[in-house]
Amino acid sequence: MRAIIVDDERLARNELKRLLENFPSIEVVGEASNTDEASQLIEELQPDVAFLDIQMPDGTGFDMLKMIPQKTFEVIFITAHEEFAIKAIKFSALDYILKPIDPEE
Repeated sequence: MRAIIVDDERLARNELKRLLENFPSIEVVGEASNTDEASQLIEELQPDVAFLDIQMPDGTGFDMLKMIPQKTFEVIFITAHEEFAIKAIKFSALDYILKPIDPEE
């Protein structure tokens, strides 16, 4: 499974990459620190899944998803804000994981 990680915090991206190393079926093929970079990566790399932060300096993960005409990948939201869970469900999120990430999740 090809994955990208989208988070404006470098340390958060690194921690998630480290946790994903425990899942050999997941290959992290790219990283982005904002929604513009993420949109380009998604178009270029065609990932199977995006681990997506919600609040970033240039917009939200929700805003970015609205701009993608035909979503061909799954989304797992990774955020410190539990109040967006219902909205994530409306975007057909595969999962919603709160930071700091519990490896058991």
